[in-house]
Amino acid sequence: MSEENKGKSLTLWNRVLSTSLNLPFVKVDREEFLTKELSKFCTPMEMMVALDDTPLKVLNKKEIDKLANQCISYHLTMVCGTSALMGLPGGWWMAGTIPTDLTQFYGHILALMQKLIYLYGWPALTNVNKQLDDGSLQIMTLFVGAMMGNKMAVEALTKVVGQVSKNAGLKVSEGILAQYAIKIAQWIGINMTKEGFAKGVGKVLPLVGAPISATITYYTFRPMARRLKAHLDDLYEMRQLRESAKD
Repeated sequence: MSEENKGKSLTLWNRVLSTSLNLPFVKVDREEFLTKELSKFCTPMEMMVALDDTPLKVLNKKEIDKLANQCISYHLTMVCGTSALMGLPGGWWMAGTIPTDLTQFYGHILALMQKLIYLYGWPALTNVNKQLDDGSLQIMTLFVGAMMGNKMAVEALTKVVGQVSKNAGLKVSEGILAQYAIKIAQWIGINMTKEGFAKGVGKVLPLVGAPISATITYYTFRPMARRLKAHLDDLYEMRQLRESAKD
């Protein structure tokens, strides 16, 4: 890929990320979300532990799975209800605005991603002022890459998770993020063009005639959500093995 195309792909993803984050439902407050969801399973004392440390200290795997699957089902229903992905005009990535359909799609991807990582023990992506800094946006980019099936993104997150803790928060080594985030953002940008997006969807459904947009979205969003949960499950198992080794 030429340097010019790399730059365009990077710019495209940054625009989609920025536009999607402006949707009112996208930014998830970790404390509010966990308080609402964990109240179904936790005592007030357990809730304090979950908020101050991690839900993994008070929930078993079955309970985490149940809450995670409920979040996936909710956002899958919402994104399919508002989807018109196949109505994207040709060459939209060359224009100055991001189509509403694509913004909605990635808005739900980003919202779901935050909810699932909080259930699986990640600290808040936002700072004390409830804002997302560059490091947080880079981590979100890695997660979206992993949801889209990029192996490099999975590799990067596996390295990053070892540096994420209650005490360290999201103060991850800038070197690790810098090593991966730009490449993943460029890769995502390429795969968001109409050709790249349709090619991925075409593995599931043939793009012939006028397929129902909600069906297309379902078979695109659902695998992305499942990949994220599978990756978080793997990280959960790694955590359990480390804890067992300490004992």
